[in-house]
Amino acid sequence: MDRVVNAVDKQAIAGAFGRAASQYDTLAKLQQQTGEYLMVLAQAEDTGMRVLDAGCGTGFFSARWKQQGKQVIALDLASGMLNYAKGQQVADYYLQGDIEHLGLADNSVDLCFSNLAVQWCNDLPCALREFYRVTRPGGLIVFSTLAQGSLHELAAAWERVDGYQHINPFLPLQTMTQACQPYRHKVINRQYDQCYPQLLPLLNSLKGIGATHLHHGRQQGLMTRKRLNALAEAYPRNNGDYPLSYQIAFGVIYCDK
Repeated sequence: MDRVVNAVDKQAIAGAFGRAASQYDTLAKLQQQTGEYLMVLAQAEDTGMRVLDAGCGTGFFSARWKQQGKQVIALDLASGMLNYAKGQQVADYYLQGDIEHLGLADNSVDLCFSNLAVQWCNDLPCALREFYRVTRPGGLIVFSTLAQGSLHELAAAWERVDGYQHINPFLPLQTMTQACQPYRHKVINRQYDQCYPQLLPLLNSLKGIGATHLHHGRQQGLMTRKRLNALAEAYPRNNGDYPLSYQIAFGVIYCDK
């Protein structure tokens, strides 16, 4: 199955990430870790001059590529994020757009770099086809995304509290590998673990980076003190702390067309 269970509410996603822009980089430690590893994977190849940062967010990695002398196109769905990136002067060009429908010409970039963005797509194979279309022959695509099993501690706790789905569904690693099959590729799976002394900072870290449950069909409801206490009681603990783990898939696609 190539599609997530619920349709992606892209307007809600853009709004949530736009609102998170000003505080994003102070909270997005996971994104910075995965992006650094993605840069290592990209730099192992001859990446050329023109880089598309697809799902650039605040432009944290657009700036990194620009510092290396690359010509950078920063693209994001959220106008708030893109405006923040513009204010930081992180790129050469800025484009508000959808990864599944890139407003770029065929073969127009040397490297397509996408860090923790394609999990918000309705159709991963469609996103990869777009990346492949805009990347020149001999170019490179690198992406990272959350895989099934991410945030399983939080999902299990919510299941015990009310039985509703509060965590976005993420694709299995096997499905991601299948999406890469039309191309010469490699897929790497890594687990990232975080730990919090209290539950509220854990929840705020997800909310602060815009990664709340944003798909259609989500359970509505305010986080009252009673619900927070119930969630804390149900949450699996590790030496008194609240663990949170992420399964991250890193994809490398070689454009041999």
